[in-house]
Amino acid sequence: MTGETIEKNNVEKETDSSFEETLQSAMGDKPLDDENITRLNLEDKEIILIGTAHVSKKSAEQVKEVIDYEKPDAVCVELDQQRYQSIAAGNKWKETDIFKIIKEKKATLLLMNLMISSFQKRMAKQFGVKPGQEMIQGIESAKENGARLVLADRNIQVTFSRVWQGLGIKGKAQLMVQIFFSLFEGAEITEEEMEKLKSKDMLNAMLKEFTDAFPRLKVPLIDERDQYLAQKIKDAPGEKIVAVLGAAHVPGIKEQIHYEHDLKKLSQVPKKKRGYQILPWLIPALILGIIGYTFYLNFDAGIQQSITWILWNGSFSALGAAAAFGHPLTIVSAFLAAPLSSLNPMLAAGWVAGVVEALIRKPNVQDFEDLTEDLLSFKGFWRNKVTRVLLVVALTNVGSSIGTFVGGANVIRLFLETIGL
Repeated sequence: MTGETIEKNNVEKETDSSFEETLQSAMGDKPLDDENITRLNLEDKEIILIGTAHVSKKSAEQVKEVIDYEKPDAVCVELDQQRYQSIAAGNKWKETDIFKIIKEKKATLLLMNLMISSFQKRMAKQFGVKPGQEMIQGIESAKENGARLVLADRNIQVTFSRVWQGLGIKGKAQLMVQIFFSLFEGAEITEEEMEKLKSKDMLNAMLKEFTDAFPRLKVPLIDERDQYLAQKIKDAPGEKIVAVLGAAHVPGIKEQIHYEHDLKKLSQVPKKKRGYQILPWLIPALILGIIGYTFYLNFDAGIQQSITWILWNGSFSALGAAAAFGHPLTIVSAFLAAPLSSLNPMLAAGWVAGVVEALIRKPNVQDFEDLTEDLLSFKGFWRNKVTRVLLVVALTNVGSSIGTFVGGANVIRLFLETIGL
């Protein structure tokens, strides 16, 4: 290499360095726009969307950097009131009444939430961050900069209820199994892979194959929330708005923010169609009618039908309670409750078994304190009294549903044999 070439290269480097310094000086401390930051101008508002990964330290740092520089009038975070309260209340969630959860039929919903939380907590622990740290940072930075905080997401229970209604019995079973086993695979991911998750909603990433198999799942889980978030961001007070969001929502919000959306309608849990309301009563009535008529035709056959119904229902229900490591009395209660609860849509064997389990092994404050760590392992999920009660409810109900199907089929088979078909 000649001396002239070396001198030329040095001049080019000095020029590049000078240009970078000039650019940085002109921009001050402004965070450089990258693929995670989207700027929109909507009438008299400037809207800045920050796409994040929910367990990324870099995301939290970027949230603080952007809010501190932009000094927005409002900060929108992808949280609803319930999730915000769980962050703000700190240890108050330990006072949760497990009996109230069972009574209000929210055990399965809470179990799914804890499963998803387990997935996030394991990754967060791997990278030394708090799950949802970028949302916490958004809340703190809003307060530090005097910005209005807007909770922009739809109520999580509404979302799960709308998701749940979009699945049949088979879909619900597949969903629970897929989520459950994906949580305890034990595989670690690299920080580079973690950053790639910014292109996906955490929940949507886990349920991707179900959005392929059940297209309706994507609507309440992603599309409707995009609409809800877009409207809340657009309605936020002030002229400059910063929104902290899971990265998967950014493309949808960019499109939906130009339209008006009815938040009240998006917040409703659709009522079941009349046919679906009648069906849970129609099946038990049919089973009872067949057994009753069989007694009329052949008393011994009616006895056999009744025994078959009790054994199949009770056995599968008890098996579900046993799979959750329920107390022996819990397993017995599941066996006794299932044949009756299967004939009454207002009851469920899982609720009975869950209450018995909670009475015998009532979760205490220590169980709630240990929940964070216990969610990180398969063993801990079964050992903790809180999650065990929820597992008892869910698995007993699954067993009872299977028992109803098998028991009902045998009742019909014995009836057909009785009438000579």
